[in-house]
Amino acid sequence: MASYKRVFSLGSPHGPGGVFFTWQKASGGFLATTGYNQVVNIYDRHGNLREQIHLPGVCSGFGWDKDGALLSIINDRSPLVHVWDANSGRVQHLDSGLRDTLTFLSWSRTAPLLAVGTAKGNLMIYNHQTSRRIPVVGKHSRKIQSGSWSTANLLALGGEDKILTISNSEGDTLRTTPLRGEPSDIQFSEMKQDERAMSENTVSLIVAKKTLFLYNLNDPENPIELAFENRYGTIVTYKWYGDGYILLGFSAGYFVVISTHLKEIGQELFQAKNHRDVLNDIAISTSLSKAASCGDNFIKIHELTNLKESYAVVTVDDERGLDWLEWSDDGQLLAVASPAGNIHVYLTKLPVLGGSHTTRVAFLTSLLEVTVTNIVEKERPVTVSVDVEPTFLGVGPYHLVVGMNNRAWIYTLGEDSAMLLRDREYLGTITSVRVNADYASVLYEGKIQFHLLEGETGEDEEREARLFPDPDHADMHITDHALTADFLVYSTDTGGLFFFFIEDWQMVGDYRHTAEIASIYAEPSGRRIVLVDSKGEGYLYNPVNDDLLEVPQFPGSCHGCLWENSPSDRHVFTLFDEKQLYTYIYHQEHIKGHHLELIGVTKFPTSQVPLLLYNGEMPSKVACRDGERVVHCALMAITTLDGNPPEDAHHRAPDNHVEEGYSAASGFRGGTPCHEAHPVDGMSLVRQHLRARGISTAGVSPMTALTQRGEPSLHLASWWMGAKQGITLWLTGF
Repeated sequence: MASYKRVFSLGSPHGPGGVFFTWQKASGGFLATTGYNQVVNIYDRHGNLREQIHLPGVCSGFGWDKDGALLSIINDRSPLVHVWDANSGRVQHLDSGLRDTLTFLSWSRTAPLLAVGTAKGNLMIYNHQTSRRIPVVGKHSRKIQSGSWSTANLLALGGEDKILTISNSEGDTLRTTPLRGEPSDIQFSEMKQDERAMSENTVSLIVAKKTLFLYNLNDPENPIELAFENRYGTIVTYKWYGDGYILLGFSAGYFVVISTHLKEIGQELFQAKNHRDVLNDIAISTSLSKAASCGDNFIKIHELTNLKESYAVVTVDDERGLDWLEWSDDGQLLAVASPAGNIHVYLTKLPVLGGSHTTRVAFLTSLLEVTVTNIVEKERPVTVSVDVEPTFLGVGPYHLVVGMNNRAWIYTLGEDSAMLLRDREYLGTITSVRVNADYASVLYEGKIQFHLLEGETGEDEEREARLFPDPDHADMHITDHALTADFLVYSTDTGGLFFFFIEDWQMVGDYRHTAEIASIYAEPSGRRIVLVDSKGEGYLYNPVNDDLLEVPQFPGSCHGCLWENSPSDRHVFTLFDEKQLYTYIYHQEHIKGHHLELIGVTKFPTSQVPLLLYNGEMPSKVACRDGERVVHCALMAITTLDGNPPEDAHHRAPDNHVEEGYSAASGFRGGTPCHEAHPVDGMSLVRQHLRARGISTAGVSPMTALTQRGEPSLHLASWWMGAKQGITLWLTGF
């Protein structure tokens, strides 16, 4: 079962009593909070207070526009709508023109339209782009308390007058329908039908906390009202998801799923008691495909594809109860509020970001933390606290470079610590960075800034930095780059592949391809390059003799390439897409002539990215602990290419027990985690398996033995970086 790390907590930011919050749309970079102290606080995603907006009264509603650029706020003592601009940090005060208490506010999901309702049933629609305000007097006869926009900019409103109204963006009433109780939680969505609807066709709402009301705009005369078992308690809230499904939360702790297809309407597809005493809120993250509920003093999280099992349970020990919760749009952060007025934020998704250099890997282990380790040399992992959430990183033998936008931070790596060397700004948004012992190659907007990592010495200014392309080729657009100990290699949109020899500080070769080169992957010495062109075809290029070989059975959507780092097996590389590894061997001297051979295809878990390929002995487990974070690598395991373990493989990989820090190895189920760190001789396992097959390894490496036998097999060890804050060592092949 997964466990989530608490990123930060806000202790009663608005004093005693309830607290309310909303994540910034799209980016989730800000968290807006309010309570009964007439203040709105705006925090960044690390819990730092960025802005305070003081109001003349208690906040009665706030919300972000569709892009997350504007936060609008209303209060119970003023007709003004306060609009905070996230880009400039300025607050605009908009006169609503309504002279009674403002009670409702909602931004359109597709246009710059803001609807504001009042206690007397009046309405104002504001177009932020044109600054036009449309007042509508008497839309309802009593307080407007709930509403929602459709993607087609229809506005559904409900009030204390027990009436549902549907209006257009000009405020004209298109439909009305009476209700049997006060409405709440109005939403637009699409009922499941045999034929896909062109737009959202259904208004849903809760009536008197007892029934779910479905109003089909295409069949307004026949609304559907669904009642549920009394033992469930009252309806707390509900969420649409998938193809017309609705997840409902009930006060007695129940979690219920229904379908809106007419053939299934009224049937409960799933039901479970998720909380012992009370359920107060539910949330869904479409980006994670997960649902969460809160109640008592814990949060339960489920996969939407398997609601029967709990994916994670987060117990908030310092709270007696939990009121409500909300995910950021990107699914990375989940915030939950308590009756005591506290807010706790948990990390539920970590961006998959990492890199490697020879046998050293660096990977993101928290939003502001990178871990660097060398598994082969058994170095102790180094944890680096960084200043920003990085969107790119590069690691070398002595340095780590991280950054975002046009800025990078360079760290020097010691045996057990890292030190910030300097930060640097570039002339455009950085795409990627490559690092060797002395230099960094920074790709931004079709150019490369190549410079020393440790600054200018003044001894040889010419060799300290260089910009590619040079002024004579200013129209050239660089698409990708690779950096070895001796060479900088880069490709262009016109099919050029260029080699810059660092020692002589000059270009030493180039190759012209028939199409744009999209990406390149250099063998550690730079003697061979895998290139992928804009046609989706792959090739192996040898700059020594200008030889070009097409990669056979090249994957249709190649996401990357890893070269074997073991010095004796530099003729091996793997390509990978979202689901599989494709392993190739380059035969330089062969009866069939020099050629490439695909020797195996291996599936790997989703949401994981290969980082490092190495053949040899490796430790069975490496752990790095910091608070609640544990980074492990799993036991090595031998698997066949069809996913079945060989009969003599006694070392099994652990199952996917995330709470114990492990990720599952391919083809194994039901393994037992190892709790003691001890070295596993991977080569011994390989030799043992080869001997069982009658293949002698005397005096030669297993790779050589397999090649001499002419068998399409390979021993590979790969490091994987997953979205669950861990890396797994995989041994695949045979």
